[in-house]
Amino acid sequence: MTLDRRSFIKVAGAAGVSLSNSTPQAAQPAGQAGSPRGASVRVTGDEIQVETGTLTALFRKGFLTSLKSRSSGTECIRPFDLSSRAALDLVFVHGEPTRIDESKFGSIAARQVSDTRAEFILQSWDGDGMIAISADPASGDLLVEPSGYSSRPGVRACRWNIRGITDDLQLVAPFFQGVRLPLSDSLVRNSHWPWPSSWEAAFAVLAGGTGGFWVRTEDTRYRYKALHVGSDPEPLSLGFDTEAYGPVDQNLSAGGLAWRINCFSGDWKIPAGTYRDWLWRAYGLDSRERERPSWMHNVALAVSWCPTQPDVLDALAGVLPAARVLLHLPNWRTDAYDENYPTYVASDAGRSFVEKAQKMGFRVMPHFNSIDMDPSHPAYQFLRDFQYRDIESKRVLGWSWYERRVIGVPESNNNRIGHRDKKVMVKVHPGLSMWRSILGENILKAAQQLNLETVFIDVTLTTYNLYNSLVEGMTSTEGMHKLIDQVTGLGRGLVVAGEGLNEITMQGQSFAQAHLFKSWQTNAQGLERAGGCPLNEFLFGRLCRTIGYSGLSGRDEAEELRMRIHEEHQAIPTITVRSAAEILQPNPAVKQLLERARQTSTK
Repeated sequence: MTLDRRSFIKVAGAAGVSLSNSTPQAAQPAGQAGSPRGASVRVTGDEIQVETGTLTALFRKGFLTSLKSRSSGTECIRPFDLSSRAALDLVFVHGEPTRIDESKFGSIAARQVSDTRAEFILQSWDGDGMIAISADPASGDLLVEPSGYSSRPGVRACRWNIRGITDDLQLVAPFFQGVRLPLSDSLVRNSHWPWPSSWEAAFAVLAGGTGGFWVRTEDTRYRYKALHVGSDPEPLSLGFDTEAYGPVDQNLSAGGLAWRINCFSGDWKIPAGTYRDWLWRAYGLDSRERERPSWMHNVALAVSWCPTQPDVLDALAGVLPAARVLLHLPNWRTDAYDENYPTYVASDAGRSFVEKAQKMGFRVMPHFNSIDMDPSHPAYQFLRDFQYRDIESKRVLGWSWYERRVIGVPESNNNRIGHRDKKVMVKVHPGLSMWRSILGENILKAAQQLNLETVFIDVTLTTYNLYNSLVEGMTSTEGMHKLIDQVTGLGRGLVVAGEGLNEITMQGQSFAQAHLFKSWQTNAQGLERAGGCPLNEFLFGRLCRTIGYSGLSGRDEAEELRMRIHEEHQAIPTITVRSAAEILQPNPAVKQLLERARQTSTK
């Protein structure tokens, strides 16, 4: 059958055949017919030039080689050697980056798509890729959409690299509630931050004295992503990873996220406020803000790991009004801590303590767990196929304790269920409806028996890209979002607190027990440099307030430092004590903190 010209064009277009000349044509200059006012993307030879109402940018070989604010004219990118690294890497398992560029007989070509969009087509020996460049005339944002693929299985992510960041710009990022550090600082240099467990919101700011630029993605589909900060030979760089869902053993490609870039004037709160405004719109958080209990903003003191000792309540009541004190209560069950979850039955001592605290007016929150369970529990047989497995090693994720150290979860099905004394815990994927039902039933029983208004559910921050990433079509992060909401809705409704704070958990949690920079139990070297930037409080404080985690009794300089860093992050003043005596005869650090809480409670 012969085809006329119109039929041939229709068939060829459906097959993806290009009918145009292979040489890309330059776009019309901004302002000409068909070009949106205030934004243009132009291909000139091997370069892509971008102009918006807020910035000008230049790309070569996929790299951002110039970024200037139109208001100040400040250049954010310094010259660098384009040949030493690639703008696009495919990242295989075990973090192995593979260059997608001209090296090893490759090619990079720029192609015009429209007046506001162009593409780099990258063909390499070890894979191929594309970096789409576009401009948003409404916001002035520059958008970069990287993607890549290979015939070699095991692609975990594609990484777009920004290099040559000027050394006067510091990284402001939501790591451990907020840091502002030079990219060369050993705390962040050559570090990797997966979203949302470590990179707590998907944006980064490069801030100088009068402004800088930011990068963010507007994702509401719980896509896994990561921020890679610098490297030993080149610290003044960032890598933005778009991950494939696990399992990745046979995976060949990654991509699908757009990274937005723009310049700003002023301090870091300007771009952080823009991101917060987007979060509120994207997730409809105005209604959640209205639903929060009014008393959450009146809490002036928190006690983490509160001992189940009635005289502690009497001592606290002598310091400030009970209604202004939040108590995290770990040991209240008939079972030992971190054993036999998800059974939650109050011991006599636990019941008496909770009843006294409630009568005195304290805000008391017994400790539950969101996804950890004891495999010796009868419910494990319903759930064992849905325990977390590491995306690369495929090991069951969780922990066990032996001789005061953490050991892994047994991979023997028999031994996994026979060592309750070693506190074996596995993590169940919260996307599984059955798990949320079983957990909810057990929390509800305890909440009704103890007349609870507030509960603490542990490890809400531990959601990752997994070997079994999708359960019932959900990632563990989306599943955690549903789990927190489900607990919030139990009975007459509960106020929920959890461990860790990120842009997903903050939507349902009213309180979060926050960790300090790589200092879960003991202080990391350089912790003193990790304070001073209350980024997450600025982003999330209207919905979720933070309390301190551990080592907050002020016994030595290390604990005093922990207390200070929490204060710099604007957390609720928090102490960890073992007896009433530490409140009645406080050391200088606790005394100072209690005084600050008293001052807060009078406002």
